[in-house]
Amino acid sequence: MMKRRVHVAAAAVIRDDGRVLIARRPATADQGGLWEFPGGKLAPYETGFEALKRELSEELGIQIRRAQPLIRVHHEYPDKHILLDVWQVRDYDGEPYGREGQPVRWVGVDDLPNYPFPAANLPILRAVALPQEYLITAEEPDEAVFQERLERALREDNIRLVQLRAKTLDDAAYQARAESTLALCRRYGAKLLLNADPAWLERVDADGIHLTSARLMTLKQRPIPANKWLGASTHGDEQLTQAGQIDCDFVTLSPLAPTPSHPDAITIGWHDFQQMVETAAMPVFALGGMTRHHANQARGVGAQGIASIRDFWRDDR
Repeated sequence: MMKRRVHVAAAAVIRDDGRVLIARRPATADQGGLWEFPGGKLAPYETGFEALKRELSEELGIQIRRAQPLIRVHHEYPDKHILLDVWQVRDYDGEPYGREGQPVRWVGVDDLPNYPFPAANLPILRAVALPQEYLITAEEPDEAVFQERLERALREDNIRLVQLRAKTLDDAAYQARAESTLALCRRYGAKLLLNADPAWLERVDADGIHLTSARLMTLKQRPIPANKWLGASTHGDEQLTQAGQIDCDFVTLSPLAPTPSHPDAITIGWHDFQQMVETAAMPVFALGGMTRHHANQARGVGAQGIASIRDFWRDDR
Protein backbone atom coordinates (compact mmCIF):
# COMPACT_ATOMS: atom_id res chain seq x y z
CA MET A 1 0.00 0.00 0.00
CA MET A 2 1.37 3.39 -1.01
CA LYS A 3 2.07 5.80 1.83
CA ARG A 4 0.14 9.02 1.85
CA ARG A 5 2.24 12.08 1.11
CA VAL A 6 1.88 15.15 3.29
CA HIS A 7 3.33 18.54 2.31
CA VAL A 8 3.74 20.93 5.25
CA ALA A 9 4.89 24.55 5.21
CA ALA A 10 6.66 25.63 8.41
CA ALA A 11 8.47 28.73 9.62
CA ALA A 12 11.51 29.56 11.69
CA VAL A 13 10.25 32.95 12.88
CA ILE A 14 13.27 34.87 14.19
CA ARG A 15 13.12 38.18 16.00
CA ASP A 16 15.81 40.86 16.20
CA ASP A 17 17.55 39.37 19.25
CA GLY A 18 18.02 36.03 17.45
CA ARG A 19 15.41 34.09 19.41
CA VAL A 20 13.25 31.62 17.49
CA LEU A 21 9.51 31.03 17.96
CA ILE A 22 8.38 27.47 18.66
CA ALA A 23 4.93 26.08 19.42
CA ARG A 24 3.77 23.04 21.36
CA ARG A 25 1.58 20.43 19.69
CA PRO A 26 -1.76 19.69 21.43
CA ALA A 27 -1.71 16.59 23.63
CA THR A 28 -4.45 15.03 21.49
CA ALA A 29 -2.58 15.49 18.18
CA ASP A 30 -0.16 13.09 16.51
CA GLN A 31 3.12 13.38 18.46
CA GLY A 32 1.25 15.52 20.97
CA GLY A 33 3.23 17.44 23.55
CA LEU A 34 6.28 17.84 21.34
CA TRP A 35 7.49 21.24 20.20
CA GLU A 36 7.57 22.27 16.54
CA PHE A 37 8.07 25.17 14.17
CA PRO A 38 4.69 26.81 13.41
CA GLY A 39 2.96 25.94 10.14
CA GLY A 40 0.58 23.47 8.60
CA LYS A 41 -0.49 21.42 5.60
CA LEU A 42 -0.85 22.94 2.16
CA ALA A 43 -4.39 23.34 0.90
CA PRO A 44 -5.11 22.17 -2.68
CA TYR A 45 -3.36 24.33 -5.29
CA GLU A 46 -1.41 26.33 -2.66
CA THR A 47 2.31 26.95 -2.97
CA GLY A 48 4.49 26.52 0.09
CA PHE A 49 4.78 30.27 0.58
CA GLU A 50 1.03 30.82 0.19
CA ALA A 51 0.36 28.13 2.79
CA LEU A 52 2.96 29.65 5.10
CA LYS A 53 1.31 33.07 4.99
CA ARG A 54 -2.13 31.61 5.64
CA GLU A 55 -1.03 29.28 8.46
CA LEU A 56 0.95 31.91 10.34
CA SER A 57 -1.96 34.32 10.13
CA GLU A 58 -4.36 31.67 11.44
CA GLU A 59 -2.06 30.24 14.13
CA LEU A 60 -0.03 33.25 15.27
CA GLY A 61 -1.88 36.36 14.10
CA ILE A 62 1.07 37.71 12.12
CA GLN A 63 1.31 38.83 8.50
CA ILE A 64 4.46 37.82 6.65
CA ARG A 65 6.07 40.58 4.65
CA ARG A 66 8.99 38.55 3.38
CA ALA A 67 10.43 35.08 3.88
CA GLN A 68 13.40 33.11 2.57
CA PRO A 69 13.64 29.35 1.95
CA LEU A 70 15.58 27.63 4.73
CA ILE A 71 15.46 23.86 4.13
CA ARG A 72 13.23 21.14 2.67
CA VAL A 73 13.13 17.95 4.70
CA HIS A 74 11.78 14.59 3.51
CA HIS A 75 10.97 12.17 6.34
CA GLU A 76 9.47 8.70 6.33
CA TYR A 77 7.01 7.65 9.02
CA PRO A 78 5.45 4.15 9.08
CA ASP A 79 2.20 5.44 7.59
CA LYS A 80 3.21 8.54 5.62
CA HIS A 81 5.89 10.52 3.79
CA ILE A 82 6.30 14.06 5.10
CA LEU A 83 7.82 16.97 3.19
CA LEU A 84 8.60 19.88 5.51
CA ASP A 85 8.96 23.04 3.42
CA VAL A 86 10.67 25.35 5.91
CA TRP A 87 11.11 29.11 5.54
CA GLN A 88 13.04 31.67 7.56
CA VAL A 89 10.85 34.63 8.57
CA ARG A 90 12.33 37.82 9.98
CA ASP A 91 10.07 40.45 8.40
CA TYR A 92 6.45 40.37 9.57
CA ASP A 93 3.69 42.53 11.02
CA GLY A 94 2.08 41.84 14.39
CA GLU A 95 3.15 40.18 17.63
CA PRO A 96 2.85 36.37 17.47
CA TYR A 97 0.67 34.56 20.01
CA GLY A 98 -1.13 31.23 20.15
CA ARG A 99 -4.43 32.10 18.44
CA GLU A 100 -5.60 28.49 18.69
CA GLY A 101 -4.69 28.21 22.38
CA GLN A 102 -1.35 26.50 21.72
CA PRO A 103 1.62 27.44 23.93
CA VAL A 104 4.30 29.40 22.04
CA ARG A 105 7.73 30.40 23.27
CA TRP A 106 10.70 32.48 22.12
CA VAL A 107 13.84 30.35 22.55
CA GLY A 108 17.54 31.04 22.05
CA VAL A 109 19.11 28.98 19.28
CA ASP A 110 21.51 27.28 21.70
CA ASP A 111 18.57 26.25 23.89
CA LEU A 112 16.56 24.56 21.11
CA PRO A 113 18.13 21.11 21.72
CA ASN A 114 16.64 21.19 25.25
CA TYR A 115 13.12 20.94 23.79
CA PRO A 116 11.66 17.68 22.47
CA PHE A 117 10.87 17.90 18.73
CA PRO A 118 9.58 15.30 16.26
CA ALA A 119 12.40 13.35 14.59
CA ALA A 120 11.72 15.05 11.25
CA ASN A 121 12.68 18.41 12.77
CA LEU A 122 16.35 17.55 13.46
CA PRO A 123 17.67 18.96 10.13
CA ILE A 124 15.63 22.11 10.76
CA LEU A 125 17.24 22.60 14.16
CA ARG A 126 20.64 22.35 12.49
CA ALA A 127 19.70 24.76 9.72
CA VAL A 128 18.39 27.34 12.20
CA ALA A 129 21.63 27.18 14.19
CA LEU A 130 23.93 27.53 11.16
CA PRO A 131 24.82 30.81 9.42
CA GLN A 132 24.50 31.34 5.66
CA GLU A 133 28.24 31.69 5.08
CA TYR A 134 31.07 29.25 5.76
CA LEU A 135 34.69 30.43 5.56
CA ILE A 136 37.35 27.91 4.58
CA THR A 137 40.80 29.22 5.42
CA ALA A 138 43.53 29.40 2.77
CA GLU A 139 46.90 27.65 2.90
CA GLU A 140 48.73 30.71 4.24
CA PRO A 141 52.35 30.14 5.33
CA ASP A 142 52.74 33.50 7.08
CA GLU A 143 51.09 33.33 10.51
CA ALA A 144 50.71 37.11 10.83
CA VAL A 145 49.00 37.35 7.43
CA PHE A 146 46.77 34.39 8.36
CA GLN A 147 45.58 36.00 11.58
CA GLU A 148 45.10 39.39 9.91
CA ARG A 149 42.93 38.00 7.10
CA LEU A 150 40.91 35.80 9.42
CA GLU A 151 40.19 38.68 11.77
CA ARG A 152 39.16 40.89 8.84
CA ALA A 153 36.62 38.25 7.75
CA LEU A 154 35.28 37.85 11.29
CA ARG A 155 35.06 41.59 11.90
CA GLU A 156 34.00 43.01 8.53
CA ASP A 157 32.19 40.09 6.84
CA ASN A 158 30.61 38.93 10.11
CA ILE A 159 31.70 35.34 9.45
CA ARG A 160 30.48 33.01 12.20
CA LEU A 161 31.49 29.57 10.91
CA VAL A 162 35.12 28.79 10.07
CA GLN A 163 36.87 25.68 8.78
CA LEU A 164 40.60 25.55 9.51
CA ARG A 165 42.22 23.91 6.50
CA ALA A 166 46.01 23.74 6.76
CA LYS A 167 47.31 20.63 5.00
CA THR A 168 50.87 21.92 4.62
CA LEU A 169 51.61 22.35 8.33
CA ASP A 170 53.25 19.73 10.54
CA ASP A 171 51.49 18.68 13.76
CA ALA A 172 53.19 21.24 16.00
CA ALA A 173 52.50 24.13 13.63
CA TYR A 174 48.94 22.93 13.05
CA GLN A 175 48.22 22.80 16.78
CA ALA A 176 49.63 26.28 17.30
CA ARG A 177 47.54 27.66 14.45
CA ALA A 178 44.42 25.82 15.61
CA GLU A 179 44.74 27.23 19.13
CA SER A 180 45.30 30.81 17.95
CA THR A 181 42.46 30.49 15.43
CA LEU A 182 40.13 29.17 18.11
CA ALA A 183 40.96 32.09 20.40
CA LEU A 184 40.21 34.56 17.61
CA CYS A 185 36.94 32.82 16.71
CA ARG A 186 35.88 32.84 20.37
CA ARG A 187 36.49 36.59 20.53
CA TYR A 188 34.02 37.16 17.69
CA GLY A 189 31.50 34.49 18.66
CA ALA A 190 32.31 32.26 15.68
CA LYS A 191 32.40 28.45 15.58
CA LEU A 192 35.60 26.70 14.48
CA LEU A 193 35.76 23.30 12.77
CA LEU A 194 39.06 21.54 12.19
CA ASN A 195 39.66 19.90 8.80
CA ALA A 196 41.61 17.11 10.44
CA ASP A 197 41.39 13.68 12.01
CA PRO A 198 38.58 13.66 14.60
CA ALA A 199 41.14 12.73 17.26
CA TRP A 200 42.39 16.32 17.08
CA LEU A 201 39.46 17.36 19.28
CA GLU A 202 41.33 15.72 22.17
CA ARG A 203 44.13 18.26 21.66
CA VAL A 204 42.19 21.38 20.60
CA ASP A 205 38.72 22.05 22.02
CA ALA A 206 37.26 23.34 18.75
CA ASP A 207 33.54 23.32 17.98
CA GLY A 208 33.77 20.35 15.64
CA ILE A 209 35.39 18.52 12.74
CA HIS A 210 35.05 18.88 8.98
CA LEU A 211 35.68 15.56 7.23
CA THR A 212 37.35 15.27 3.85
CA SER A 213 35.33 13.24 1.35
CA ALA A 214 37.93 10.46 1.53
CA ARG A 215 37.72 10.21 5.34
CA LEU A 216 33.92 10.43 5.19
CA MET A 217 33.72 7.30 3.04
CA THR A 218 35.80 5.22 5.49
CA LEU A 219 33.49 5.76 8.48
CA LYS A 220 30.78 3.44 9.76
CA GLN A 221 29.36 5.81 12.38
CA ARG A 222 29.57 9.36 13.66
CA PRO A 223 33.14 9.83 14.94
CA ILE A 224 32.56 12.68 17.43
CA PRO A 225 30.00 13.44 20.17
CA ALA A 226 26.62 14.94 19.34
CA ASN A 227 27.52 18.19 21.12
CA LYS A 228 30.22 18.90 18.51
CA TRP A 229 29.51 19.97 14.93
CA LEU A 230 30.30 17.45 12.19
CA GLY A 231 30.65 18.71 8.62
CA ALA A 232 31.87 16.88 5.52
CA SER A 233 32.98 17.59 1.96
CA THR A 234 30.82 15.89 -0.69
CA HIS A 235 30.90 15.84 -4.47
CA GLY A 236 27.93 13.65 -5.41
CA ASP A 237 25.00 11.52 -4.33
CA GLU A 238 27.04 8.64 -2.88
CA GLN A 239 28.87 10.92 -0.47
CA LEU A 240 25.68 12.80 0.43
CA THR A 241 24.07 9.47 1.34
CA GLN A 242 27.09 8.46 3.41
CA ALA A 243 27.01 11.80 5.24
CA GLY A 244 23.40 11.14 6.20
CA GLN A 245 24.17 7.61 7.35
CA ILE A 246 26.86 8.72 9.80
CA ASP A 247 24.72 11.65 11.00
CA CYS A 248 26.69 14.62 9.72
CA ASP A 249 25.23 17.95 10.81
CA PHE A 250 25.89 19.60 7.43
CA VAL A 251 27.96 19.22 4.26
CA THR A 252 29.55 21.22 1.50
CA LEU A 253 28.67 20.13 -2.05
CA SER A 254 31.11 20.99 -4.83
CA PRO A 255 32.18 22.04 -7.37
CA LEU A 256 29.07 23.99 -8.23
CA ALA A 257 30.78 26.32 -10.71
CA PRO A 258 34.29 26.84 -12.18
CA THR A 259 36.89 28.50 -9.98
CA PRO A 260 40.03 30.48 -10.92
CA SER A 261 42.19 27.62 -9.61
CA HIS A 262 40.16 24.93 -11.47
CA PRO A 263 38.65 26.67 -14.52
CA ASP A 264 38.27 23.45 -16.54
CA ALA A 265 36.83 21.21 -13.81
CA ILE A 266 33.59 19.35 -14.45
CA THR A 267 31.00 21.18 -12.37
CA ILE A 268 27.61 20.24 -10.92
CA GLY A 269 25.65 23.28 -12.08
CA TRP A 270 22.62 24.82 -10.40
CA HIS A 271 20.03 22.38 -11.80
CA ASP A 272 21.73 19.19 -10.60
CA PHE A 273 22.79 20.89 -7.38
CA GLN A 274 19.14 21.62 -6.55
CA GLN A 275 18.16 17.99 -7.20
CA MET A 276 20.93 16.70 -4.93
CA VAL A 277 20.07 19.14 -2.15
CA GLU A 278 16.39 18.12 -2.32
CA THR A 279 17.20 14.59 -1.19
CA ALA A 280 19.97 15.46 1.28
CA ALA A 281 19.28 14.72 4.92
CA MET A 282 21.03 17.81 6.28
CA PRO A 283 21.88 21.45 5.46
CA VAL A 284 24.11 21.87 2.39
CA PHE A 285 26.55 24.70 1.64
CA ALA A 286 27.26 25.45 -2.03
CA LEU A 287 31.00 25.43 -2.73
CA GLY A 288 33.03 26.15 -5.85
CA GLY A 289 33.06 29.53 -7.56
CA MET A 290 30.76 31.02 -4.92
CA THR A 291 30.76 34.59 -3.64
CA ARG A 292 28.44 36.41 -1.24
CA HIS A 293 26.48 37.55 -4.29
CA HIS A 294 25.41 33.92 -4.83
CA ALA A 295 23.97 33.50 -1.31
CA ASN A 296 20.34 34.27 -2.18
CA GLN A 297 20.49 32.15 -5.33
CA ALA A 298 21.87 29.26 -3.27
CA ARG A 299 19.08 29.64 -0.71
CA GLY A 300 16.56 29.70 -3.53
CA VAL A 301 17.58 26.21 -4.68
CA GLY A 302 17.54 24.76 -1.16
CA ALA A 303 21.09 25.36 0.12
CA GLN A 304 21.94 26.59 3.58
CA GLY A 305 24.17 29.18 1.96
CA ILE A 306 27.62 29.40 0.42
CA ALA A 307 31.10 28.27 1.42
CA SER A 308 34.17 30.01 0.08
CA ILE A 309 37.87 30.54 0.47
CA ARG A 310 38.57 33.24 -2.08
CA ASP A 311 35.63 35.56 -1.41
CA PHE A 312 36.32 35.88 2.32
CA TRP A 313 40.10 35.40 2.41
CA ARG A 314 41.26 38.73 1.10
CA ASP A 315 43.19 41.82 1.99
CA ASP A 316 41.12 44.98 1.51
CA ARG A 317 43.92 47.37 2.37
